[in-house]
Amino acid sequence: MNKEKIINEEFTEDPRYKQAEKEAKIGIALFLLNFGWWFAFAYGLGSKPVEDYTYIFGFPSWFFFSAILGYPVFAILTIIMVKKFFKDMPLEPESESESESRPESESEEEEERT
Repeated sequence: MNKEKIINEEFTEDPRYKQAEKEAKIGIALFLLNFGWWFAFAYGLGSKPVEDYTYIFGFPSWFFFSAILGYPVFAILTIIMVKKFFKDMPLEPESESESESRPESESEEEEERT
């Protein structure tokens, strides 16, 4: 009898999954962009003979752009992405009473914002 009740209940996906997926995609995109930046400068500028290197603040330009400048650039990008696209949401499981008491319009608005 209990199994039948579970099978017959309508499944509603937790709206936090959609937001979490969006945040994960942003994190992966930032990582790939950071790796591309590092790779392009480290191997692009660093593949010349040492005699042809240019120096910035005593560092070879490939190292300066890939390691030293890349860190603050992507730290700032991460802060911007978190402030603009990430949402603070509770991690506790949503009880049945909370999910049932949430008005339908509120859950639709939440889905539209994501």
